[in-house]
Amino acid sequence: MIQLYLLSVLCNGLSGYILYAGDETRTDTSGKGLQFSIDNPTFHLVLGILCAVTGFLKLLSPSLDGILILGDMVPAASGLIAGILMIFGIYRKGVSSASEGQLDRLGANLLRYRKSVGLGLIGTALIHFLIPQALFL
Repeated sequence: MIQLYLLSVLCNGLSGYILYAGDETRTDTSGKGLQFSIDNPTFHLVLGILCAVTGFLKLLSPSLDGILILGDMVPAASGLIAGILMIFGIYRKGVSSASEGQLDRLGANLLRYRKSVGLGLIGTALIHFLIPQALFL
């Protein structure tokens, strides 16, 4: 279960940083060697899927020894929300402005609060890292 805990903290923290920083995360790619950018849409998609899956698995994991209860509620919900926002962010970049559909409007409404959600995700990851045995956190 420590793997799921670490994955939850890392996914929530990294997706919170990406959502909060937004377009300000540009990196210099002029050098040679291994290039990595957190602005890569493929990275956002993989991180979104990983956040959603980790959030779902955190809902199913028991929190106390021997007592089956609903797992860590706040990190699980944060992971699900982060995954949805990251995936909608990729979807919104790929959709042209001419095709305004219902799903596109829903994504625009969700992404309107991405900075606030990103800050909340960073806070959740930090508190979950510092207090791992809390019942609902």
